[in-house]
Amino acid sequence: MSDLRRPTGPNPPKVEPGVYRLTRAASPQFVTPITVRIFRHLADRHPPWGWAWVDCYQLNSVGDATARRELFVLVDGLEPVPEPARPARRATARAGT
Repeated sequence: MSDLRRPTGPNPPKVEPGVYRLTRAASPQFVTPITVRIFRHLADRHPPWGWAWVDCYQLNSVGDATARRELFVLVDGLEPVPEPARPARRATARAGT
């Protein structure tokens, strides 16, 4: 019987903040891939080796946060992606100027 907590390196893997695409490689729950902005690795939890709990925002196609989530993911399955392109915003005139 294998021990899932057995380390394969000196320190447990840490998730860096950033934008990631989550697929089944990150967890079986992501049959339909999603894009998230991870802002915190929840280091106070002790998951099996190679897995992590993260705080993130789920993003839509233009990069807007649509939901805040806590997810359990396989660190090696996280796929970094560039920041979603933001549409240019038009300057608006202020009233009375």
